[in-house]
Amino acid sequence: METKYKILVLDIDGTLTDSKKRISRVTKRALRKAQKKGVKIVLASGRPTPGIVPVAEELGFKEHGGYILSFNGGKIINYSENSTVFESVLPGEIIPSLYNDSVENNVSIISYDKTSVLTETPDDEYIIKEAALNKMPITEVKSFVEAVQHPVTKCLMTGEPTHLAEVEQKIKVKYGESLSIYRSEPYFLEIMPKGIDKAQSLSRLLQHLGLTKEQMIACGDGFNDLSMIKYAGLGVAMSNAQKIVKRSADYITFTNDENGVAHVVDKYILGKKKERVLEWKNRLRGSNLKAKLYRFIHRGDK
Repeated sequence: METKYKILVLDIDGTLTDSKKRISRVTKRALRKAQKKGVKIVLASGRPTPGIVPVAEELGFKEHGGYILSFNGGKIINYSENSTVFESVLPGEIIPSLYNDSVENNVSIISYDKTSVLTETPDDEYIIKEAALNKMPITEVKSFVEAVQHPVTKCLMTGEPTHLAEVEQKIKVKYGESLSIYRSEPYFLEIMPKGIDKAQSLSRLLQHLGLTKEQMIACGDGFNDLSMIKYAGLGVAMSNAQKIVKRSADYITFTNDENGVAHVVDKYILGKKKERVLEWKNRLRGSNLKAKLYRFIHRGDK
């Protein structure tokens, strides 16, 4: 079956990977089949580039020609050619101001160099989580401002979710006209150059590839996936997605622990009839029998 979809965009955490940060064999098998049909895969994540490279390697991007969209769209890389399609960086003069804001609001702030996470607060639980997620070491610096003299695509503020939500509103009031600001997780506040989000960067990539958004599927679960889910020809939310993401999606698939990405590939790219099971499970959402029924139906999928 010929598919009208030529590009599959995947958020990583909470979407492509399960709760243990692994890609299941079922999902990898489905993605290999999609790649053999000529579908290009894009890994679109808030992660820095070094945090995405191992995933690209695992999915065979060198062989099949995938793309990395890192820093929530701040940088686009053609992985097989090791070339940069697009890059945007924060104005250097904004770094001291952002640092002062983090101190005044009692939250931590980080950025990155080529190999590590840069911060004055290496013991912050959320920074430790960010470093582990990206498999990058933490470099403790005496002065964040002095350490971040090189061009950077993103700064990240971290903090307790309720407090960080209040900080987000303050930062948006102050910088909303000059920066892109949004939370990728309740405890991560992304600060990016103006006009940078996943949708706008995917628009640039589509133009580069000569494709249209109608030929694109985008799958995600978090706040930072909203723009691409609304933009794509087919916007897909995981069942574990934030409520606002699910409300904005064209379609809701299984959770990231239930091979949700594989089901999207089966239904919309490979044309498999497994979609009937997916639709049936969706109708059971909210039922106490859901988990037992799913495990029974998919007992041979592992």
